[in-house]
Amino acid sequence: MGISDLYGKIMGPISEGCSWWWEMNNSKDEFTNLVLMVSLAVMTIAWYIVLIKKWNNGGRELPPGPRGLPLVGSLLFLDPELHRYFAKLARTYGPIMSLRLGHKLCVVVSSSSLAKEVLKDHDSIFANRDVPIAALVATYGGQDMVWSAYNSHWRMLRKVCVREMLNNANLNSLNAHLQQEVHKMLCDMYAKAGTPITIREKMFEVIFNAITSMLWGGTQKVEKSTAEFRQVVEEAVLLLSKPNISDLFPVLAPFDIQGVVRKMRKLSFWLDQILDTVIDQTLDMNQSEEGGRKQESRNFLQVLLRHKEDEDPISTTKIKGLLTDFVSAGNDTTATALEWAMAELIDHPEVMRRAQEELDQVLGMSTRIEETHLSKLHYLSAVVKEVMRLHPGGSILLPHSPSQSCVVGGYTVPKGAQVLVNVWAIQTDPEAWDNPFEFKPERFLMGTSKCDYSGNDLRYLPFGSGRRICAGLALGERLLMYTLASVLHSFDWRLPEGTKLDLSDKFGMILKMATPLVAIPTPRLSNLKLYT
Repeated sequence: MGISDLYGKIMGPISEGCSWWWEMNNSKDEFTNLVLMVSLAVMTIAWYIVLIKKWNNGGRELPPGPRGLPLVGSLLFLDPELHRYFAKLARTYGPIMSLRLGHKLCVVVSSSSLAKEVLKDHDSIFANRDVPIAALVATYGGQDMVWSAYNSHWRMLRKVCVREMLNNANLNSLNAHLQQEVHKMLCDMYAKAGTPITIREKMFEVIFNAITSMLWGGTQKVEKSTAEFRQVVEEAVLLLSKPNISDLFPVLAPFDIQGVVRKMRKLSFWLDQILDTVIDQTLDMNQSEEGGRKQESRNFLQVLLRHKEDEDPISTTKIKGLLTDFVSAGNDTTATALEWAMAELIDHPEVMRRAQEELDQVLGMSTRIEETHLSKLHYLSAVVKEVMRLHPGGSILLPHSPSQSCVVGGYTVPKGAQVLVNVWAIQTDPEAWDNPFEFKPERFLMGTSKCDYSGNDLRYLPFGSGRRICAGLALGERLLMYTLASVLHSFDWRLPEGTKLDLSDKFGMILKMATPLVAIPTPRLSNLKLYT
């Protein structure tokens, strides 16, 4: 949404209200009107002063930042590309700054040292989320793991997810699903060789099919197409990304001025019906197998359903919340990262050629890629890391919110503030990275070769860091590496004739390409049986 649109959404109802008030009171005497106007002004100023005192936290100094306007703060000055806008402000106000966005006090961190204070040194204080209303609607009131408050519920879900669902054994079981789906994709690309392919759509399809096979297996029938899922996920991500007046001015939340809640409820209802069907089918299947005797878990949903029998059971709502995380965030972020990778490789043909030479050396020209090959693809791994550095899926980490006031960088961050870590600014900081805007995978084979996705090196945190680091990190890395290696090994890639590559990005909860990538594959393997 543009600034003018947001301004209109905010000021329109206020203007209409003022007009209504004037018409209703026009017949009254001037003294009454004067009293009413003064009362309204006093109430507005009092509310503003209360907020300022609350944010100043008893007189202790807040981080510096733009002053903004009364009531709306800096809201009307925001650039839609927030990651770049905040980076620009940081050059004026420093690596930690504060600005008011309507009712909210927003604190933005743009350096690795201050990110360490937030995500490591004071991790437990900043482990809560500042949850937008749209996310509450989409996740059954925060019953998932991404948006849940930091409490025993979140710790239980995290334990089940990491230790039982995403352990090495279960991730290894993903290989068969992933190989099957990637091979189907390669066969389809071969059949369309020489014709343009919309990369992100194709990548979403293969990742979605692999993840859902892992989540609930292939026996459950979902009568919806991958394109329908992609459309719903993209619409939901867009609703989560756009500024919502209901979040910025809670007093207006009941009116849902922009219709965000209404639209998100519609999308959530669509997905909820599918999840109910899948859960019911899985329960029926488990009961019918060998007289209902407990079987070894074969997919993630069966692992979750097994915990419904525990002393501290996982409710069906929590199960659907977790599945929602995987189906939405897991698919969209991985597909987007693959699109960025293909775009950078097409823009840097020498990098593509070197990656393919490594693949040829490890695999040869007549072999399909296997999971065991991935650990030998050092240059390709560096390519993926460099893509995630320049184009992190979450250019700004999901908002944190301190459970108590805390000092960061010598300034007070008040309890309940919205804290944003600008990953894009940190990963393109010229003090930390040589030629930061140059696509140079070799940097991860040299001085920064020890950088990984664990979040321990705060110069590089595409998956976050600390307690709220992405739980699907290992899954995402595996999906990225295997899929990218397969499409590079099997095909050469070029742009359609007469087109130019657009590497500009578009800010959102997920940082996407402003212009979807369309490319043409040309088969490069000698063994044509690998395409059939």
